[in-house]
Amino acid sequence: MTPLKTMFTALLVLAAASTDAGAQAYPNKPIRLIVPYAAGGATDLMARSIAQKLGTGLGVQVIVDNRGGAGGNIAAEMAAKAPPDGYTLFFGATGQLVINPVLYAKLSFDPMKDFAPIGLVGQLPLFLTVPATSPINSVAELVAAVRAKQDKFNYGSSGIGGTTHLAMEMLKAHTGMSITHVPYKGTAAAVNDMLGGSLQVMFDAWATTGPHVQSGKLRFLAVSSAARSSFEPKVPTVAESGYPGFDLGVWYALLAPSGTPPDVIARLSAETAKVTAQPELKQTFATMGMEPMTSTADQLAVFMRSEAVKWAKVVLDSGAKAE
Repeated sequence: MTPLKTMFTALLVLAAASTDAGAQAYPNKPIRLIVPYAAGGATDLMARSIAQKLGTGLGVQVIVDNRGGAGGNIAAEMAAKAPPDGYTLFFGATGQLVINPVLYAKLSFDPMKDFAPIGLVGQLPLFLTVPATSPINSVAELVAAVRAKQDKFNYGSSGIGGTTHLAMEMLKAHTGMSITHVPYKGTAAAVNDMLGGSLQVMFDAWATTGPHVQSGKLRFLAVSSAARSSFEPKVPTVAESGYPGFDLGVWYALLAPSGTPPDVIARLSAETAKVTAQPELKQTFATMGMEPMTSTADQLAVFMRSEAVKWAKVVLDSGAKAE
C-alpha cells in the first residue's frame, strides 16, 4: 500500500471512530425534566421517582424543574421551545397534551406537532366517591337517585375543565343524569365539603379520598379506568357497572421537543420502558394511587391522538372553557 493510500485509510478509520464516539456520547451531561406542577404534590413525587431511576439507567443526573401555572401551559411551552438535543424533557399529562388544546382559546404550542413522544409512564385512575353515610352503593343507584332528586345533588371538582370535572361530565353523558357542578380550587376543599355533607358525590384520585375511605368516612362506588385498580381490586369499573366503553384516567408521559434526533428518542424510550417495568416503581406508585404504564414512542403517539379525540368530545359537550 502506498503512503498516500495508507494515510487515507487511517483518516477513514479515525473518522469512523469519531462518528461512533459521538453516537455513544449521549447523554454526557445532566438532563432537565420539566414538570408542569408545583413541588410536593403527587405528580411531582411521581416525576421524581421516574427521574431518579431514569438517571440511573442513563448514567447522568435527571433534574426535575417544577414550572406550575396556567394549567401546565407555561411548562409545556418552555419544554416545546427548548433545544431538541435530548437534554430537556417534558413530564406531560392529560391536561396539557389533550385537554388544554380544546379548553383554551389560544395556546402557544401544539402538543401533536411540537413534541416527540418518548413513552407513557403512569396513569391516575379516578374514583367515584360518596360519603359513607350516603344510601347510594353503586353507579346504578346514583343514577336513580339523581333522577329522582335532581335539585338535591351536587358534585364537586378541582375546577372547571379539570379532569375531576370532565370525568363527571363524561358520566353524565353516558347515563343521561343531570347533576349540579360545584367547582373548587383544588379537590381537598371539595372532599372536606363532601365529608361535611354539602356535596353528594365526586370523582377524585385515591391519594385524596383513599385515606377517608379507609377511615370509614367515604365510600367508593366505581373507578374510571377500563380495568380495576390493582390497589383497590374490589371496586368495580364504571364500565362494569352498566356503562360499557367508559374509560378515563389521568395519564402521564415523557416527551421531548420536536426535532430531537431519532436515536436519542429511541434510547430514552428504551430506558423509560425499563424504569416503568420495575416492581419497586409499582409499589411506589401504589402509595400515590397511581398505576405504571409502559409504551413505545410510536404507541404513545397513537395513544395521544386517540385520547385527543375522546377528550375533545368531553370538553365540547360540557361547554367548559378556561377561566
